[in-house]
Amino acid sequence: MTRVDLHLHLLPGVDDGAPDEATAIAHARRMVADGVRAATVTPHVGHPAFPLDPWTIPARTAHLQAALDDAGVALSLRPGGEIHPEALGALGAAELDAVAQGPAGARWVLAEVPFAGVDGAFADAVRSAGARGFGVVIAHPERASGLLDDGGLARLRPLLEAGAVLQVNACSLMGRHGPVAKGAAERLVRSRLAYVIASDAHPAHRGHTLLDGEVAALRAGASRAQVVQLTQANPRFLLRHGLRAVAAPGGAPDRGGRPMGRSLHRARDAARRLRPAPRRAAR
Repeated sequence: MTRVDLHLHLLPGVDDGAPDEATAIAHARRMVADGVRAATVTPHVGHPAFPLDPWTIPARTAHLQAALDDAGVALSLRPGGEIHPEALGALGAAELDAVAQGPAGARWVLAEVPFAGVDGAFADAVRSAGARGFGVVIAHPERASGLLDDGGLARLRPLLEAGAVLQVNACSLMGRHGPVAKGAAERLVRSRLAYVIASDAHPAHRGHTLLDGEVAALRAGASRAQVVQLTQANPRFLLRHGLRAVAAPGGAPDRGGRPMGRSLHRARDAARRLRPAPRRAAR
């Protein structure tokens, strides 16, 4: 099983990620050397500083994929987007679907957490995405102000119970966003609240790969099996099987009549089964 990166600013010339195609190809080559074989490109969507039309992302991704193929870089790309918190509740269902992942009936989007802190407006936006039929992966919650000491994590827990999952940044675990974000990321990993580790690489100025996140997670106290789950099994599961839509307050049932939280537990159990079996020591 190989690494899968679900948060990556690789598309050239669209945001604060790769400035040009040559930089994108060079970073993709580094990713492949570090064991990443599949990735979702996630340019900023709805960000006031980067007015990117989400409808153009699939074509831009296909163009970059062709360039990688021509360069002999064996990295498989999927079109996606990191949706700005203020845009999450405003985008229509078709716009969300243009940057969503997963199969029909279990599509999900990557939503950027507000850096100022998790608040009621963000929770409402996540649930509004659920009302439009989408699951939500919450990007880098450890970078939200006050996550551990001002109630941010408590505000996220109902969203997790409703079916959302958390994605922690490799660069946070590496300490590149400061000690507070590093400590929060480590806690999310150790407490098993994190569901995925992704690089959130910006090749122009953050050139690390998912492998660096694995090393940092191990140093933080995660087991090898847990790290494999966070960087390989779980992201692969999300791409293949998706997430149920985030439930409305009170726990709307899924299609089988069961609470949405149980759907997530089944997803996590299935992801665990995707982990490679431990090798037995030679006798």
